[in-house]
Amino acid sequence: MKMKKKTDLPSKTCLCCGLPFAWRKKWERDWDQVKYCSERCRRSAPKSQQAQR
Repeated sequence: MKMKKKTDLPSKTCLCCGLPFAWRKKWERDWDQVKYCSERCRRSAPKSQQAQR
């Protein structure tokens, strides 16, 4: 298996802080459900967005 460059990894924008974040190995199985760049952003997200899950 050939290694990917960091620039080739998919990225998303955090719904809380608006900063871009890149794919991580720990998110491999559920990348489609990842919305926040960190645990801190996930905890501080507005409650109305969390209710939509």
